Amino acid sequence: MRTDQRRTEITTHPVGDSGDYMGDKWDERFLELASHISLWSKDPSTKVGCVVVGDDREIRSTGFNGFPRGIKDDETRLSDRSQKYPLICHAEENAIMHAARVGVSLKGTTAYVTWPPCSRCTRSLIQAGINEVVFPKVLEIPERWQEDFSIAMSMMSEANITVRQV
Repeated sequence: MRTDQRRTEITTHPVGDSGDYMGDKWDERFLELASHISLWSKDPSTKVGCVVVGDDREIRSTGFNGFPRGIKDDETRLSDRSQKYPLICHAEENAIMHAARVGVSLKGTTAYVTWPPCSRCTRSLIQAGINEVVFPKVLEIPERWQEDFSIAMSMMSEANITVRQV
């Protein structure tokens, strides 16, 4: 690792801490909003929401996991992982693609997600210029996702994305 690179670690901030982040009440609000948006997903097994926020606490984009526009999201497809996985867009991807569709830059923003990003979404977060990712502290990650989340965390560290759990 080069000496001018900083190492990213998952950090938490106590109430009242005056670090260079938006603050606990805003973290909670944006995570609650991401949680609300996750309910829009029709996926019966996993509901994930994402809110991307700029420096002035302005919401730049939102997303939830679901099929692309125009792709029928019937119960049969959503219940069968072999059909669902090739079709599904993750919440972070949807937020990034929506911003691109309407011409909104996400460079220098914070992504609030209800679940830690996978490696696929991490690639997109890095490429979109998002510099911080925040997700809930209390999560039970299924064993099948452990390795991928570890890869994603390593990628965010190498790309100097700040990762916080609140």
